[in-house]
Amino acid sequence: MYEPIRSKSVHSTMAGSTTDFPHRSRDEELDIQLAGHLAALLAVTDELHALEPGTGLDTAADRLAEQVARLRGGQAPVRLQVAAADPKPCPAALHRRAHKLAARALVVAASRADTAAAILTAERMDAHAAALEPRELASR
Repeated sequence: MYEPIRSKSVHSTMAGSTTDFPHRSRDEELDIQLAGHLAALLAVTDELHALEPGTGLDTAADRLAEQVARLRGGQAPVRLQVAAADPKPCPAALHRRAHKLAARALVVAASRADTAAAILTAERMDAHAAALEPRELASR
């Protein structure tokens, strides 16, 4: 039914255990993934802050930037000065996106046992869920 594999894997080498490409540990991969999720959450938080200044999002963005820098070995994330390009921006959609990003980050933070990042992402999930509740109820 299936044709057998006739060639060696491109990932193995002839020299035995030496390899030509770098390997990262599971922890390093999780750090990269968590930093990416937190950086994406930071971008959405900055966008929300541009639409809704003074709602505590500035403090949250600073805490997210701090965590991203920690995970990236001190390299600070790029912070955007967001100008709303959409004539009718939808804060509810941004809060939903931020909630989903925080949930993804929470899963990765929990799997790498990063308590600080897990607490921060859980707080952000709660804040975005609370921001959605009045709008979601009013639209029904």
